[in-house]
Amino acid sequence: MKTKPQTDKLPDFENSLAELEALVAKLEQGDVPLEEALKTFERGVRLTRQCQTAMRTAQQKVEVLLTRNGDESIESFANGEDDADDTTGR
Repeated sequence: MKTKPQTDKLPDFENSLAELEALVAKLEQGDVPLEEALKTFERGVRLTRQCQTAMRTAQQKVEVLLTRNGDESIESFANGEDDADDTTGR
C-alpha cells in the first residue's frame, strides 16, 4: 500500500485559492442574498486561513532546505517584496 507524500498539500492550496477567487467574484456581483453572502464570506475566511497556513508551511520548508544546503543567510519574503516596489530602477 502506497502512502501519499506530504507534497499533496500544494494542490489543495491551488484549489483553495481558486475557490476563494470565485467566492470574491460572486460577492462582488452584489446580487447575493444576505444570508448566502454571510455564508460565502465565512467560507472565504476559512479558505484564506488555509492558504496562509499553506504559505507559512512552504516558507518553512524553503528555509529548511536552504539551511541544509549550507546557505545560512536566509532572507524573509518581505525583503523580496521591497525590491519589487523599488521604482528607482536599481
